[in-house]
Amino acid sequence: MERLDFVNADRLRWCCADHGITEDELATESGVSKSALDKVLQGERGLTYKQLKQIADYFGRGILFFLEGEGVTAEQVHTPQFRTLANKKPQLSAKFRRLIERVEKHRDFFLALKEDTEAEDFPRFEPPDLAALDTAEAARIARQWLGLGPNNTFDSYRLAVESRGILVFRSNGYNGNWQIAKSSPILGFSLYDANCPVIVIKKLDWEAGQSFTLMHELGHVLLHRASSIDDEGDMQSHVGEEREANAFAGRVLVPTEFLREIDLANIPDDVREFDAWLAPQRNRWGVSAEVILRRLMDTNRLPRNLYNEYRAVRGQIPNREDEHGVRLYRYREPTHIFGHTYVRSVLTALAARTISITKATSYLDTLKVGDVHKLERFYENL
Repeated sequence: MERLDFVNADRLRWCCADHGITEDELATESGVSKSALDKVLQGERGLTYKQLKQIADYFGRGILFFLEGEGVTAEQVHTPQFRTLANKKPQLSAKFRRLIERVEKHRDFFLALKEDTEAEDFPRFEPPDLAALDTAEAARIARQWLGLGPNNTFDSYRLAVESRGILVFRSNGYNGNWQIAKSSPILGFSLYDANCPVIVIKKLDWEAGQSFTLMHELGHVLLHRASSIDDEGDMQSHVGEEREANAFAGRVLVPTEFLREIDLANIPDDVREFDAWLAPQRNRWGVSAEVILRRLMDTNRLPRNLYNEYRAVRGQIPNREDEHGVRLYRYREPTHIFGHTYVRSVLTALAARTISITKATSYLDTLKVGDVHKLERFYENL
């Protein structure tokens, strides 16, 4: 096969360093022979167009990125938000880094659609001023700002956050561009932007767990006005900004007055029965038993040893997340991934003929044209 005359070896090396991998690992991960890669790195002709595309796809770049002559820097390639996340979790996989960039790209799609359609019903991000407030007061104001009532689910929390000008994406359970691997410890991340922040939640079998992640990331957005990426350890942290985000999330989901209806006189002797004991509250508030127990512990109504025992037992229950489910309603998947606000923006632009059907399919997770029309009818009937 014909070899390309020029491939920018410095950009190949920069990408390897940026992703924290060696050149040998790049050959293995991309499926390009080490000998061909070595030739290019030595300034010789070594790669075919197909091989360069394999490398470009691995790094989430276009082929032209490696055909330009000049060098690059992180500031030229990555946004400040991306660099914040990468610095906090430097071990992020190449796939996860591509996910972050994909989220940024779809936020750009949304902002462009919002500007082109000039639709007044798209929510604006106008956050409350929570600076200098204690966590309890900040959470109270945030609940009021979100318009939360006493009965909620993850979906209602998500809609409330979206209604305030924040995009909420959720990974799917299928192997693809929008999956966060089951093995990944990352539970969520947020990309702060003064015009349109984005919160991304890892899909879990236990939807109530997603509610806490959502409010934890909202805490970073509202309290710290910063991007963040968080794993299980961060959700249990007792220091710094993570502690503040955890306290904020717990109080938004379970205000202190909610706890009055917990009958501690009938607390089970066996912590394995806590889920059943708290089922009425869990179902109404759309939270996990763990969140309720943490709030009880924070208000000195539950000993820490019981909370720790519950966590030890709860951790033994396997996550039933299904990565291979039957996709009966493919046309609804963009809503599950991108949320109602984003999907409505695409359909509004399509109806106004601001974008073509081809572009709409690309904005909606490569949905087929027929499925786009099904999605349109679905929204007409909502």
